[in-house]
Amino acid sequence: MVKNEKMKKIVAWAKRRALVYQGAEIYGGTGGIYDFGPYGAELKRNLRDYFWQRYIEKRSDIIPLESGIVMKSEVWEASGHTGSGFADPLSECKKCHHRFRADNLKQETKAKDNKFVCPDCGGELTEPRMFNILVKTYLGPAEDSSTIAYLRGETAQGMFVNFKNVIETTRIKPPFGMAQIGKAFRNEITPGNFLFRTREFEQAEIEWFCEPEEIAKKKKSKKTPDFFFEHWVNDWMQMFLDLGISKRNLKFRPHEKTELAHYSVATTDVEYNFPWGFSELAGIANRTDFDLKNHEKHSGRDMKYYDEEVKEKYYPFVIEPTMGIDRTVLALLCDGYYEEKVKGETRVVFKLNPKLSPVKAAIMPLVKKDKLPQIAEKLYKEIIGEGISAEFDESGSIGRRYRRQDEIGTPYCVTIDFDSLSDKKATIRDRDTLKQERVEISKIKDWLINKLK
Repeated sequence: MVKNEKMKKIVAWAKRRALVYQGAEIYGGTGGIYDFGPYGAELKRNLRDYFWQRYIEKRSDIIPLESGIVMKSEVWEASGHTGSGFADPLSECKKCHHRFRADNLKQETKAKDNKFVCPDCGGELTEPRMFNILVKTYLGPAEDSSTIAYLRGETAQGMFVNFKNVIETTRIKPPFGMAQIGKAFRNEITPGNFLFRTREFEQAEIEWFCEPEEIAKKKKSKKTPDFFFEHWVNDWMQMFLDLGISKRNLKFRPHEKTELAHYSVATTDVEYNFPWGFSELAGIANRTDFDLKNHEKHSGRDMKYYDEEVKEKYYPFVIEPTMGIDRTVLALLCDGYYEEKVKGETRVVFKLNPKLSPVKAAIMPLVKKDKLPQIAEKLYKEIIGEGISAEFDESGSIGRRYRRQDEIGTPYCVTIDFDSLSDKKATIRDRDTLKQERVEISKIKDWLINKLK
């Protein structure tokens, strides 16, 4: 449920401009599940590509992995996710039967006896019980304890269970990273705030395997787990700044010891100032050697790394920078949504990093006559032939077309007008500054390529 007024505007705009739809909306919607429309799908793809290029294509010390979404129950037993470490306190109203996370109930819902009451109807709530949020399924025709499996609650475990495979089949050695982008699933009790807390979501994670401190000391190296933890905290913040998110809306929040996950000895969140306040956007955790040790214990397979230099086997420590693709999209929506007065009218504009924009350029004939559409269409085909995402837009007044492109975040609108017939130039309008310049039509393709660099 979205209660914040700005969020209501963002949700309505996201639907109106084909960015995000409610899942299965024609059947009343599925709570915590969202579908990404044509422009939202492009935005997510651009964000994935950005991550992939930054951390995999441009580095030699991080390699990609794509693991399965459904994983055996033993994986989650070893990781600790089937225990209390991956469970939320659930309270149910005895009157309306609505369910709530007990740790999220607000103080104003307390009754005179100091117990919480239902925020929806004021009814009595049951005592909290722990509810595991992994999504359970079965593999094979029989549904019994021997065929239980789970949709992954995080992408990390796929990288841990493949650690030995990667070490044995590649020449990489610590320190190195494995990176993965993919879906994860959590049966959240109370999904909410649009894309912020959902039951199906996408993650981009790096598992950075490094030498434990005692091995680093033997090598007289300063690159300890603490060194890499600090490095990734700073790098992760810089990544969001490079995406174009405003610095004033970002901050670090180190976790208190009492709130650390069961596998972590240190975690720092990057928080974004959403319309309801600062909340987690991404996190960096020092998972120590927890995961490899536990998978060795439960699987019986040796998960240690043999270091030729010190002639010793050890469990690498893991520093985990992780981000939610969907939450980052939400931060980009919130950060880029503006309402501005232009010539007495309010325009909604999505001020987005051009590299992430679903459409990079809109090619528009001023009117549908005098060969303007033909010139515009030829330019459009030339631009998309270079792999630049563009639209050919000839419907409606030029003003309305500008507004539509502003709302989907298109950084450049190219208009073929009557002067184009004689001077062979077009007008390029900048989304953010509204400045216009005339550029030779034959040079527009290269102009866009240079701008988009």
